[in-house]
Amino acid sequence: MMNKSHIGLTLINTYQVRCLSPTKVQMVKKFLDEMVLFSNLWPGRMRVLVEQDPNKSEVMETVAVNPRKLPFDLEIISVNHLNPATFAQNKSIVYITMGHRHTNISKHCQIANVPSIYYCECTLNTRKQIKALNTNNPILRWRRNLWEENQEKKQVQAIKIASGIHSNGIPTYEVYRQINSNALLYFDNRVPQDLLAKNEDIQKRAKYLCDRQQPLRLCFSGRLVKIKGVTHLIDIAQELRELRVPYKMFICGDGELKDEMQSQITVKGLQNFVQLMGSLNFHSQLIPLIKHNIDLFICCHRQGDPSCTYLETMSCGVPIIGYANEAFAGIVEYSQAGWLVHMHEPKLMAKKIAELNNNRPTIKEMSFKALEFASEHYFEKTYEKRVNHLYQTYSNFYHPHRNNNMFLTRF
Repeated sequence: MMNKSHIGLTLINTYQVRCLSPTKVQMVKKFLDEMVLFSNLWPGRMRVLVEQDPNKSEVMETVAVNPRKLPFDLEIISVNHLNPATFAQNKSIVYITMGHRHTNISKHCQIANVPSIYYCECTLNTRKQIKALNTNNPILRWRRNLWEENQEKKQVQAIKIASGIHSNGIPTYEVYRQINSNALLYFDNRVPQDLLAKNEDIQKRAKYLCDRQQPLRLCFSGRLVKIKGVTHLIDIAQELRELRVPYKMFICGDGELKDEMQSQITVKGLQNFVQLMGSLNFHSQLIPLIKHNIDLFICCHRQGDPSCTYLETMSCGVPIIGYANEAFAGIVEYSQAGWLVHMHEPKLMAKKIAELNNNRPTIKEMSFKALEFASEHYFEKTYEKRVNHLYQTYSNFYHPHRNNNMFLTRF
């Protein structure tokens, strides 16, 4: 019988924390929730290796924790100092966020004779989109694209060497499973099972929705930054007013474009239609708002990163209309829930919303489809799936001739 206390899991993340004192570390709450659930599910000892940025600031909800009181070992490290000896001390599996400074870690693990699995989010195409949105100089953009292409070659080699690959979203799954057959597809989010919407929630909203005298309730949540396409929300709002669609739009979040957006709302006279809500507590404010008071979620993401927003919104039983970036297009194809609009076309988005407003029962039907899909991918179930695959890979590596059945049946 395997001694589970010796089953090690090492996580290496590109996310950086901020050390406030020897006994206090600041991090985004969503990151902490993820690490705590991993440690609760993993049957042995777990350590998390992170770097720190003393000047780091966050727009998302943060917490300050004492590293000694966490249910896992938190080690502040420099990625540049990692080497095979870092991983050779005991039997472990190393779980690595893919990033440009992490492409040599699977090689270190190979030398140390320990298994490793990368988890990836963004394809080369999406990374180029992000660079393009943040780079106006065409020469500089060309150089950055060339850098990304070279980086992709390194990533492919790293994934080939690794023991497996986890892909958050369909785009990276379809690309990287071709070079590493031990591949797992998942959809990341932070909505636990007990916060999932119920059919009754949708039915209650539908009573409001089917009253054509009531305005359509629209929402966006996320960082107010360029890659999220948030300025397009104001264009959509203006177009909806011109199309005479009755609506209210709630924009939740914070970021560098907040002041510009508020100015545009005022200049265009949209104060009675659009409200900036600021940052809301995820569990106690944002989820209840979307679950009980929103009919349709608008997503103008201008690149294809697999945002948690998609599954978290669908967990509330709210359908999404969004730009057809590769991540959201994959979810719509996979779930048959939601509506796709051509990229960077806010007027087309408004036109489609106007069509849905004239056929509100369609929104209700899609709400049930969204919830059905999300119910298969809630927070605990998604992480159980990931940990099961990690454990199976660990067992097959160290005990290839043993019957390594999955060990988790908690959810």
